[in-house]
Amino acid sequence: MFKLEEISFTYENGNNVLSDFNLSLAKGEKVALTGGNGAGKTTLLEIMTGLLKPQKGKVFFEGIERKTEKDFYNLRVKTGYLFQEVDDQLFCPTVREEIAFGLFNLGKTREEIAKITAEILDQVGLSGFDNHITYQLSTGEKRLVALAAILAMEPEALLLDEPTAGLDKSAVERLKLILHNLNKTILIVSHDNSFIKPIINRTIIF
Repeated sequence: MFKLEEISFTYENGNNVLSDFNLSLAKGEKVALTGGNGAGKTTLLEIMTGLLKPQKGKVFFEGIERKTEKDFYNLRVKTGYLFQEVDDQLFCPTVREEIAFGLFNLGKTREEIAKITAEILDQVGLSGFDNHITYQLSTGEKRLVALAAILAMEPEALLLDEPTAGLDKSAVERLKLILHNLNKTILIVSHDNSFIKPIINRTIIF
């Protein structure tokens, strides 16, 4: 589904985080990225989604090389990306509007949106949060809302950057069960071995 060939990336401050990096991610595969802070894990996800452009290398999605913003549009429609900094991801006033935004763009009716929103909030453990103000939520609740908005779109692949950050134990266990049961391609950046172990097929250590 994803293939990266000889990806190299250096930040303007001279910090080289990726050098001739290669990765293949098969459809339905579940992979964890682990390693120290600043090793390049988040950078890799941003390159995979076209938010960063590598100085060298190629990004393929479903066998097609992605170069331009237009090339990455189809990839983003099929890929849900959960940011590490969740405040950068939420932009609607209420939880209901946050989830409805993407569904509206998919052409869903108001009735369909209401049904999907209720179901997905129940799935992530936030039933009754429809009218909550997003910026007033805790970090963990914001992360769950962002994840709910992504899952509601039914993407074929998930790129999750530290998805358990700020979550309490019960929310982590719920998320673990959700991801374990999903038949999707999943790439997870996480330091929590007890969380990723039941979910993934393999681990890449940076």
